[in-house]
Amino acid sequence: MKILYIGNDLSKDTQYHNAFRTLKQNLTKEGFEVIGVSSKKNKVLRFMDMVFSVFVNARKVSYVIIDVFSTSAFYFALITSQLSRMFGVKYIPVLHGGNLPLRIHKNPWLSDCIFKNSHINIAPSGYLNSFFKAKHYKSVLITNSIDLVDYKFKQRSHLQPKLLYVRAFAKIYNPIMAIEVLHKLIDNYPKATLCMVGPDRDGSLQEVKQRIEKLQLSNHVTITGVLPRKDWHKLAEEYDVFINTTHVDNTPVSLIEVMALGLPIVSTNVGGIPFLIKHLDDGVLVKPNDCEEMKNEIVSLLTDKYKVETITKSARMKVENRDWKIIKNQWIKILK
Repeated sequence: MKILYIGNDLSKDTQYHNAFRTLKQNLTKEGFEVIGVSSKKNKVLRFMDMVFSVFVNARKVSYVIIDVFSTSAFYFALITSQLSRMFGVKYIPVLHGGNLPLRIHKNPWLSDCIFKNSHINIAPSGYLNSFFKAKHYKSVLITNSIDLVDYKFKQRSHLQPKLLYVRAFAKIYNPIMAIEVLHKLIDNYPKATLCMVGPDRDGSLQEVKQRIEKLQLSNHVTITGVLPRKDWHKLAEEYDVFINTTHVDNTPVSLIEVMALGLPIVSTNVGGIPFLIKHLDDGVLVKPNDCEEMKNEIVSLLTDKYKVETITKSARMKVENRDWKIIKNQWIKILK
């Protein structure tokens, strides 16, 4: 069976192994022939490549899978989905944008064009699945998956104030908060450090660097840029607390990966995060942009060995249900 998969395949340039590349590879392993587009860095060229691929392949494939985001890429999904309808091929939107509810509220007619005419809508989180069902869109929950064999669990017995941030430098992910939290933590732990891994998306990296300089934290912060998955997994062994500072989110794969690796997570309680992490059961949730609360929760973890062991073991058990060996059956059921 042939499938056309439309999304942002930028992992070759960014070295970041995103959800698009992961799903494409996994479906290929299961025997599907997957045509993936687009790897064009320029947005206009990427859009043209996506449109062209529908014209060329629509009559050759059984399904078109389309990644849907809440930003400008929403319109990529709109055009390619309607072209798929025109050619009479079934299309399946995969919902990635944590801000999709706001997008749907702002553009209800355009959203109906995409989601009411699809074969099925795939929601990677209970958050978006619940929202879509409330809007009477056909949807099914299929969580983002990992190959669990690739994730070495490390049980941390004696935590140090070493923080890890793995996310793009973008305003919606609020990387400045990570710097502010570190600054507060240094009052309790003068040797506290922070490592930040990820690409610069909108100029936020420069703002972060300026804030680091202003707060005189240069000796406490390491910025690596983008790292391949295996490299940041290895790096994670040297750190003891993972922080997620985002304003908007769905169900980021990075958090699933961290849960598998054994790092305790302290995250803002936004979007789909509480559908992934249960507070004080398999992670810690704090109010958005509340640096003081996040700092206090980090201190609590650093001083409570039993709490950390309980949270990280529960987190690992939860993500074992997100292994591709389990998730693949849901995809095969839809595509066969």
